[in-house]
Amino acid sequence: MPVNVGTVDRIVRVVVGLALIAFALGYIAPGTSWSWVGWIGIVPILTAIFSTCPAYSLLGLSTK
Repeated sequence: MPVNVGTVDRIVRVVVGLALIAFALGYIAPGTSWSWVGWIGIVPILTAIFSTCPAYSLLGLSTK
């Protein structure tokens, strides 16, 4: 897959991903029944690690 995620975009994805995982683990808003939603944070972290976003590829976008 082609690289289509730039440096600033990668940093934002890691920060958002970590915040979502912190929510899932109960560090943010503990005791809520929606904490499972935070595990979606794995997706932005993986796209930042591999520097590619399938959605960007489908839409023809690039922040690189």
